[in-house]
Amino acid sequence: MVTPDPQPHFSPPSASISCYQRHCSLVWSFLQQTPKAMEVEVKLRLPDAAAHQKLTDLLSPFHTQTLIQENIFFDGSNSELSSNLAILRLRFYDVDRRCVLSLKAKPVISGGVSRVLELEEPFDPVLGRVCVAEPWRLTAVDSSDILKRVREEYSVGGGQGFVCLGGFRNVRGVYKWKGLKIEVDESIYDFGTCYELECESSNPDRDKQVLENLLEENGIRFRYSEVSKFAIFRSGKLPE
Repeated sequence: MVTPDPQPHFSPPSASISCYQRHCSLVWSFLQQTPKAMEVEVKLRLPDAAAHQKLTDLLSPFHTQTLIQENIFFDGSNSELSSNLAILRLRFYDVDRRCVLSLKAKPVISGGVSRVLELEEPFDPVLGRVCVAEPWRLTAVDSSDILKRVREEYSVGGGQGFVCLGGFRNVRGVYKWKGLKIEVDESIYDFGTCYELECESSNPDRDKQVLENLLEENGIRFRYSEVSKFAIFRSGKLPE
């Protein structure tokens, strides 16, 4: 996925500079209608259930909600998405209370900070379950801007169209602490369970230090996350 150049380059039509300027304005306006959002998160991995329990007990006065999530991933039948460092995800909340469709691309994680291009939109949970059972039906969904983008930018639609890769469950505790929204995850894979602290941030270096101090001052062991939950799922084994 390529971020649009904020200054499109065209050769001015000889007939009229004003027509050229209007043309540029229209093109840039169109590109801005579908921006790609950059998600930036601090990600700190907890070593075991004991560390997870200690952290959630510490944060319990600041608890706002617990989310039961089921994450299901899709690719093109010819790996059109994964070969371009992109992935399509359906996330179901509290069984089928609601569902969100996401497209993530170009992930980078370094020093406990994750950056990834992400688009999200609500998706009908009933239709979502149908698409999990029969992934080819995603090609027929016309109401989704994300699926339209996937079909056009990644050419998913030939052959079998989409394939379901499976997924994992996640129990997410959400906490509001010192102006930060902290998410503490228990990710349950077929091959084991991982624990992680996440915090979306506009100033990740500052907030990472605040979170590190919290953990260190309370004797909670951690390390920087090196891979995403999706990468762990695809590897079929827990990080060492």
